[in-house]
Amino acid sequence: MKRALLIAALLASPALAQRMRPADVDALPASKPVLVEAYGTAPAQVGELRLPAGPGPHPVVIVIHGGCWWKGFATKQNTAALASRLTEKGFATWNIEYRQAGETAPDGKYSGDAGAGWPGTFRDWAAATDHLRELAKRYPLDLARVAVTGHSAGAHAALWVASRHKLPKDSEIASPDPLKIGAVVAIDGPGDPGAEIETFEKGCGVPAGKAMFGGSPAEQPKRWAEGSPQAQLPLGVKSALVSASLFLSPTATAKWVTEARKGKDKASALILGGTGHFEVIAPGSPVWPQVEAFLVEQLKVTP
Repeated sequence: MKRALLIAALLASPALAQRMRPADVDALPASKPVLVEAYGTAPAQVGELRLPAGPGPHPVVIVIHGGCWWKGFATKQNTAALASRLTEKGFATWNIEYRQAGETAPDGKYSGDAGAGWPGTFRDWAAATDHLRELAKRYPLDLARVAVTGHSAGAHAALWVASRHKLPKDSEIASPDPLKIGAVVAIDGPGDPGAEIETFEKGCGVPAGKAMFGGSPAEQPKRWAEGSPQAQLPLGVKSALVSASLFLSPTATAKWVTEARKGKDKASALILGGTGHFEVIAPGSPVWPQVEAFLVEQLKVTP
């Protein structure tokens, strides 16, 4: 039902009419991971590791799916094809699942994952990232060349993972020793969710922000600030954004790039017209060759 609401909301926009749907992307072929492993104790705290050909050590890309931070909209299957193609291009990929929020029904039943939202979902992204240290003990991963990418709400997650080293030490979502990220690519999702929340929730069709942060930006300003990658600029990390739909407008993209460059960060953008929100993560779509070339270049990390 909730997936149907998301699809209906997306298709209500003329710019996205007749475009690919989440299920279309889920059905794309993907390579089998060499490992599916838990990074925590909750059922959703798992990731898929894929390795490219060769002895390594390999550069690593953390891949984070979207879905409005909302349980039932998307899983790591939605980025499995993306992760597979990046692996073919020479990157080890760690395609993660995480706890997603929901809402509480009148009978008290919660539709999301237990512990999701604030601070749990942020802690999942952090724990999944830092779990690469454990994986590197068993697999040929080059932790000096780690990048992260994500789509839609996962784009926000990817930017946040790249920014979390800037958090105050007393933050509920801070980590004592965050793994260093060398590059981040946000695919059609917000870098400043508080500023974009009305548009984001309109596209999602659910009160995603309140569920994720425990209130609106006015009600929870500290949480929204700490959860906003844009508020942490400059990051000291190479960043790139792909804009294709209402979830990341050209205006918001330009604002990120301008502010990042003011702080001496390397920042770039790919602005796409005439495509949809899901085509940008769908190998085989008309726009995919352009997106893939941009991803491969921008995800490279020089130690």
